[in-house]
Amino acid sequence: MNNLNINLANNSTSVDIQKGNEPGAAGSGLIIASSSLEDLTFDALEDEDASKTRRAHSGTISQIVRSRSVHPDDDANQAPSPATTIDTDTNSEDLVQGGSEDTSSREDVCETSSQSSDIRSRIYDADEEDVEPADDIHSEVWRQQKLHVFILSEAGKPIYSRYGKEDKLVTIMGVMQALVSFVQDSKDSLRCIVAGNHKFVFLVREHIMLVCVSRTSESTAQLLMRLMYVNNQIISVLTHSQLARIFKQRRNYDLRRLLSGAEKFIDNLLQLIDCDPSYLLGSVRCLPLASSVRDTIAQTVIQYAKVKDLVFAILIANNQLVTLVRMKKYFLHPVDLHLIINLVSASESFKAAESWTPICLPKFDSSGYLHGHVSYLDEDCHTCLLLLTVDRDMFFTLSDCKAKITNRLNRHHCLEAIKESVLQKGYSTRQVGIPDLRHFIYKSRSTAQFTSPDFEAPYVTSEERERVFSLYQYLHHRIHNSTRPLRLLFHVGEYETLLGWVTAGFELYTVFGPLVTKPIAIHSIEKLLKWIKREEARLFILNSPTF
Repeated sequence: MNNLNINLANNSTSVDIQKGNEPGAAGSGLIIASSSLEDLTFDALEDEDASKTRRAHSGTISQIVRSRSVHPDDDANQAPSPATTIDTDTNSEDLVQGGSEDTSSREDVCETSSQSSDIRSRIYDADEEDVEPADDIHSEVWRQQKLHVFILSEAGKPIYSRYGKEDKLVTIMGVMQALVSFVQDSKDSLRCIVAGNHKFVFLVREHIMLVCVSRTSESTAQLLMRLMYVNNQIISVLTHSQLARIFKQRRNYDLRRLLSGAEKFIDNLLQLIDCDPSYLLGSVRCLPLASSVRDTIAQTVIQYAKVKDLVFAILIANNQLVTLVRMKKYFLHPVDLHLIINLVSASESFKAAESWTPICLPKFDSSGYLHGHVSYLDEDCHTCLLLLTVDRDMFFTLSDCKAKITNRLNRHHCLEAIKESVLQKGYSTRQVGIPDLRHFIYKSRSTAQFTSPDFEAPYVTSEERERVFSLYQYLHHRIHNSTRPLRLLFHVGEYETLLGWVTAGFELYTVFGPLVTKPIAIHSIEKLLKWIKREEARLFILNSPTF
């Protein structure tokens, strides 16, 4: 084990760790190190000039194509995509041009159901039974939801609602559009409205508006982060270039025609944000695996998937990263990786057969598609392999690569190790050996990866786990508050004691029993950091394998 230099004075309220020797730190990361708050500063709140500058630097896919000596006619930006041209007489079937194989793949991955969709359908069915049909805003089930998300065009046309039917929410979305336009007429922008225990958070993009209405304890920045992810999910389906082209030619276009079926991705994404720390932290959770197993998996992918124009090879199990192999010079942003994980999580059809689907990664290149070969490597559908390329004609080549990778992983029992880790649900807080420690989340900032144990007693019910997650959101908000950021926060609650600590190298959020004092919590953190350092090869990906 590398020496972990921790200095803890008797009356000190901090622990000093030698720079670059934090648990989970690595010399070169495979994921771009970025926090969600940094993304909000640059992405969600960027002004028009910054937006133009950002688009001017898009075209990463074209750069790869040119650098790999691919003929311009094969440019990935010419991938099958919605609405290359639009005229007023075009119907929805005519809007998707070229490459029916890719567009059908996009429709095929929308077959799963979700809780949000069930609620949406249930509300609709209830309204149909009324003697006098009522709008969703009059439905008690709809009104009782704690967090709504709406998407509408700049012309006020409904695009998406997390709950209910968009057609029945035209009036309320019209009011939202009017509020935004009224403030814009005053040369200002509407960010947030607080009304009683409700928060109305607005994210105005170039062609669409996103609104979150919440009566949860989430901060404005955290709600804005939700909207940022939803916006990126739409771009992932359509690309920014296609979205701009559609509304430039037809301002009143009904975008639901192109997003039909993709609502499942947004529903699933919002559910993941409700409970997964990945989005709150702007990082990725790695599946705990022995370093020898992980190295074997990475070397297998490098050996059998080293083909021309392959940009990323990603192995995912239970929404956790197993390995990521990348083309040299190119990295994935956590936001893009989250969208990939959401694509797999929301798509039951991937389990039936190998699939070929276009996917836009907004942080990587918002103007074009990569083409993804998606397949599960085991019968139980625990391990999913995604091979992303700029070449639209590589399905059968990548299918052969997948078969060779599967055979070698089976020979070395790697898939069995992945399945065992998934079924074990990670690790237990008891393994750390700190009696008063109930739960924790540790993020390595340099590698954009985090680790946390499975929930145990007293957090065995969904209500208790939801409450603990809201406490983590509170810690994160207080520490990352833009007006008064904190390095260390000790909070004594009714049922537990919390301690959050942020340094240049890591973020740590811990939950202790209610009687733990600050000195005891600090000493416990010292032990926790040493334990994570001992286990870092199992909990994190410490190298950055490339093709």
